[in-house]
Amino acid sequence: MPVKTYKPTSPGRRDMTGHAFEEITRKKPEKSLTVSLKRTGGRNNMGRITVRHRGGGHRRRYRIIDFKRDKLDMTAEVLSIEYDPNRSARIALVQYEDGEKRYIIAPLGLTVGNVIEAGPEADVKPGNAKKLRDIPLGTVIHNIELYPGRGGQIARAAGTSAQLLGKEGKYAVLRMPSGETRRIFIECMATIGQVGNTDHGNIKLGKAGRKRWRGWRPTVRGSAMDPASHPHGGGEGRSPIGMKSPKTPWGQPALGKRTRRNKATDKYIIRRRGKRRRR
Repeated sequence: MPVKTYKPTSPGRRDMTGHAFEEITRKKPEKSLTVSLKRTGGRNNMGRITVRHRGGGHRRRYRIIDFKRDKLDMTAEVLSIEYDPNRSARIALVQYEDGEKRYIIAPLGLTVGNVIEAGPEADVKPGNAKKLRDIPLGTVIHNIELYPGRGGQIARAAGTSAQLLGKEGKYAVLRMPSGETRRIFIECMATIGQVGNTDHGNIKLGKAGRKRWRGWRPTVRGSAMDPASHPHGGGEGRSPIGMKSPKTPWGQPALGKRTRRNKATDKYIIRRRGKRRRR
């Protein structure tokens, strides 16, 4: 999955890079596995903006992904590797022995013609899904459930993975993509391997328009606003923020303050993720 560079035919093209799409084998999605996707523009059911900087973008259809991998003890053949506009990872179209087709997150190394399966008897190879209690220690996994039967919620983005470090009674110990170490119920399902499209983080958009195609609207700096609109606003010319720490538009600390409030699951976290270094 190499990164494609462009000739500098314009200022926007000068530093632009993109995907080569060499792994893509089919352009149009399986129609029976897509549904229409309503765009909200970041607004809730009251019409108020709850997620800023969203709106516009290219029209998309949502691909129904099988995150649960609940079709056990039945093999499936990979028919194609496809692009999904709704996620950074690639998706794979698989067909089971009974003829049913499903989409799954495509792990690194999965190609057309490979055979995958889910269940306790499945081999430890990319694309196969097993419960954490059946996976050997040290295995790299993705699409991990937090609660049995709910479907994978962890490590689904391009290039991400977690590692199974140990098993303690009814819990498995995992190193998460963030570096956090935590316990997860050992009956949860996970898929073997690392998510594909590992070069996703190396892509440079090159111009503002490419961001707009993805549905992201511009972000205005707080220091460029007036005092009524942002705590950083106001002053003559370019002014410092004038407070001990940066604030959000609503006056809350923007950097360094812990925002986690779910005390019920604190007992599952063994080691928190490391501090990110400020550049």
